[in-house]
This record gives sequence, C-alpha cells and structure tokens, in this order.
Amino acid sequence: MAISPALFLPLLLFTTFLSVYLHHSTAESYSDSDSDSETSDLVTELLYLRSQSKSGVIHLNDHIVSRFLTSTKTPRPYSLLIFFDAKHLHSKTELHLQDLYTEFSLLSSSFISNNDASSASSLFFCDVEFKESQNSFALFGVNSLPHIRLVGPNVKNPKDSEQMDQGDFSRMAESMAEFVESRTKLTVGPINRPPMLSTNQIAFLGVILLIWAFFFIKKLLTKDTFLHDWKVWLLGAVFVYFFSVSGAMFNIIRKMPMFLVDRNDPNKLVFFYQGSGMQLGAEGFAVGFLYTIVGLLLGVVTHVLVRVKNRTAQRVVMGVSLVISFWAVRKVVHLDNWKTGYGVHAFWPTSWS
Repeated sequence: MAISPALFLPLLLFTTFLSVYLHHSTAESYSDSDSDSETSDLVTELLYLRSQSKSGVIHLNDHIVSRFLTSTKTPRPYSLLIFFDAKHLHSKTELHLQDLYTEFSLLSSSFISNNDASSASSLFFCDVEFKESQNSFALFGVNSLPHIRLVGPNVKNPKDSEQMDQGDFSRMAESMAEFVESRTKLTVGPINRPPMLSTNQIAFLGVILLIWAFFFIKKLLTKDTFLHDWKVWLLGAVFVYFFSVSGAMFNIIRKMPMFLVDRNDPNKLVFFYQGSGMQLGAEGFAVGFLYTIVGLLLGVVTHVLVRVKNRTAQRVVMGVSLVISFWAVRKVVHLDNWKTGYGVHAFWPTSWS
C-alpha cells in the first residue's frame, strides 16, 4: 500500500527522533555501566592490595596514589586514611614514628576484624614513604611528621583532605579510632592488641615463680627478707605517693607520650600541653615531683623536726620547708591556671574586714 506524501514527512521525523532517543539512552546506560564497573574494579584492587598486607595497611607509591585518588572521579565509594612515613627519620625517637605506625596497623587490623565486608570496603588504611613517593608528599602538602590524612569520597584536591591533629593520636590507636568514627560515621570497634606474653612465656614465668616462692617463704619464716626492712616500706610509700599524684596510671591507661614535637618547629619538643583535655607524661611527672617535695617536707616537719631539741635548728628548717612548699604549690597553681584558664583567688574572712 502506498504512503501518501502528506504522511511520509511526519512519519520520517518520528522515526528519526525515536532512533536518536534510543541511541542516546543506550549510550547513557553503557556509560553508567562502565562507570560502575570502573569503581567496582577500584574497590576490588584495593581489597586485593589489603589482603597482601598482614595488618591490612596498603603501601602506596606515586602511581597508586594517582590510580586511586587523583585519576578517579568523585564521589568515590571509599575513603583512605593515609599514614605518612619516612624511614630515615626512624632514628629520631622523639617523633615516635615506629610506635605510631604500630598503633596505626593495630587500628587497621581491628577495623577489618570488627566489621563486615561491606563496611570494611568503605575505608582503607594506607601508608606512603617519603623517599619512595616524594611527589605524593608534595601533592598533600606534607612538610612535617608525624602526619596522618583522611581522604573522603568527595575530596578532589588532596590538600583539602582532613589532617589528624596531634591530640587525635596522642592516645595511640584508641584516639585514632575516635577520629575515624567521628569523621566517617563508621564503627572501628575495640582495638585488638596482641598479648604481652605468649603461652610458653607465661608457663616459664610460672615455673620460675613457684621456685622463687619456695625460697621466699623459707626466708619469710625466719624474718630475713626485705619486707622486714623499714627503709623498703618508706621508699615504697614515697613511690606509691608519687605514682598517685603524678597521674602515672592515667599515662599508662591512655598510653600518653612523654612529650610531643612542636608542629610549627619540628626541632622543638613540647613537654607541657595547654588544654584541659590532655596531659603529657613529663608534665605529670613534674607536678608529681612538686607534690612529693611538699609531702616529704610535711613528713620531716611532723615526724623528724619535733624530735630536734635545738630551737634555732627547728625554726630554720621550718622556715625553709614553708618557703619551698609555698614555691612548689605556687608552681602547680600557675600550671593549672595556664592549662585550664581557671585562677585561684584568696578571700579574706568577713570577720577580718
């Protein structure tokens, strides 16, 4: 049947429009499919690289950084937490690079073991070494260590990624986990630390302890042990007092470092941290030393000085003790005011005014 010229032109236009539309839709479908396939391949590669590491930390270089960060489109289906390392600086113990890397590895392995496959594939822990990947250091603008960066899914410029402050890894893996959880909304879970002693070591120490206990009980019955020496008890009491007032237990539980490296000047060490949320080990020992001086002087005045018959000697020792105690307490109050901003003020009794 012949088609009239009046219907031929509209039919041709409709057929052409339908063909173009279907071609465009098919192209978009292929494009989306290729994009999903590419991101899936990236995640698969990262999972493979993670499986090659005992702790799950992926070792990066300039090529891998380009592959998974700068050459990929945002948003990415993953985040990267990157530890910047420099092996030639491991000898500088004040930087604690090896200790921090050990804690970083514990954080990585704990995150993997505590999460299912879907959550674990949303965040990857990586490290990059300075001599191997100087371009990557320049890409992130890293000029001092220790340095840890979180690169989120929407970060286009690596310099815009979020840096972990020193306070965020002051308590090692636990504080790093808090940083990760607050920024990524993922759950790290408990840090799985290996036991300090193996089963064989514990068994060996148990045998040694049993042998030692036999001889110790024998000496205890004859009252010939260090526990019968009053000097040992005196030193023990002073040690317990110093351990209590210096915050040593806090330092052990929170794994606080003795000092930090100044971020503005890597050659300068920070022994006193300004802020009420954190206390360094050296700071606690300094305050504990001042408290111990006051406590010892108080013990001397109340238990030794009262036995001295010379009044002049009593007055001199009492005066020196008061001056030193006043100086020590003043230093502690000044430090507390500097850290917290709270001051201590003296008030006269109302009856004196």
